Amino acid sequence: MSQENIALFMFASMMLLLFTGQRVFGAIGAVAAIAALALWGTGGQDIPFSAAMKLMKWYPLLTLPMFIFMGYVLSESRLADDLYRMFHVWFGNMNGGLAMGTIGLMVLISAMNGLSVAGMAIGATIALPELLRRGYDKIMVTGVIQAGASLGILVPPSVVLVLYAMIARQPVGQLWLAGILPGLLMAGMFILYIWIRCRMNPRLGPVADDHAHVSRGEKIRLLGAGILPLAIFAAMMIPFVNGWTSLVESAAIGALTALAASLFRRRMTWAIFRICTQQTLFISCMFMWIILAALGFGAVFDGLGAVKAIDNFFTGQLELGPWTILILMQLSFILMGTFLDDTAMLVIVAPLYVPLVDSLGFNLIWYGVLYTITTQIAYMTPPFGYNLFLMRAMAPPQIALYDIYRSIFPFVCVMVVALATIMAFPQIALWLPEYVYAK
Repeated sequence: MSQENIALFMFASMMLLLFTGQRVFGAIGAVAAIAALALWGTGGQDIPFSAAMKLMKWYPLLTLPMFIFMGYVLSESRLADDLYRMFHVWFGNMNGGLAMGTIGLMVLISAMNGLSVAGMAIGATIALPELLRRGYDKIMVTGVIQAGASLGILVPPSVVLVLYAMIARQPVGQLWLAGILPGLLMAGMFILYIWIRCRMNPRLGPVADDHAHVSRGEKIRLLGAGILPLAIFAAMMIPFVNGWTSLVESAAIGALTALAASLFRRRMTWAIFRICTQQTLFISCMFMWIILAALGFGAVFDGLGAVKAIDNFFTGQLELGPWTILILMQLSFILMGTFLDDTAMLVIVAPLYVPLVDSLGFNLIWYGVLYTITTQIAYMTPPFGYNLFLMRAMAPPQIALYDIYRSIFPFVCVMVVALATIMAFPQIALWLPEYVYAK
């Protein structure tokens, strides 16, 4: 059997195992281990050992548990309740103001927790019932929650970008900086869309009727609730951007600052602390197993020369241009996103796509941002988008699955425009990391 056929058989076997519902790391790692032993005999056992050593020696991986812990501390201590109250008071006096404020809430939640699930949970349990109670259109606000939650995997500290950095062998700090402006651009486009729709049809987002009864002192107090997560983010990022601390040291500052803030606000209990540490350990171990499996799978693919074969197939036999190949890659992410989550997509295709993108002459930091945005789109694409079913599980009974499907199409269009803009103007993603690291 040729090397190309072996690589194709490995890929097909892995997809088959994933369709059976096996764990992502188990499916990928099993295929990699069996293929290594079948191809190289007992010498193949060095591949997982080498991958494990590479993982243990990757110093920036220490940021992963710290940022996960920071996110859980801020989430479990219910600081998001005050945040939403702040946006309600300050933006409730305009049509669509609460929906626009919800996008702002999601940006702040993203800066607290690098997982989109956290934003979805907070948005669906806090913001969605309040928006529906105040007469907002259920289809529009359902889309607002899903679109805002998707920002969690782009705005730093993004756990997905940490995973991409490990597999693509790129600096985590540069990837996080590269995600800031695209994330803010996308949030701004969401807000602009909501504003335009509510100006055209004010019934979609009525003005809140109780904001006038809130005193100025209460508004100032609630404004402090919104400043708190920004202050934590600033305490973490400013020393790193100025070169005073390393990325790992900044992660430790963020985790300790979040813990101190929750203690100061008297929101931290022993039960909450236990939940935060248990969930941090669970998610960190899950990601480490996935990275380990992906490194082993990629090593086998490199040994087979599969990447060069695919490169030759696209550029030599099909004679496709670099941009055509890149667009086909993005479309494949959207297709896979209908039945896989972001980590599964990344570890499946990264051994193939990342070296190919590099050989085509594209910047891997920029491509990491493109991958993340495309994953956001895939999360919201029917029929099996990841966020669609999360929303269905958390939404109240009056929101049907049909409503959830209808709600996402305008926001998907906005995200496609944002993706095309960043593809056309790479400096939107690359300017900030180039500026910071040039210092």
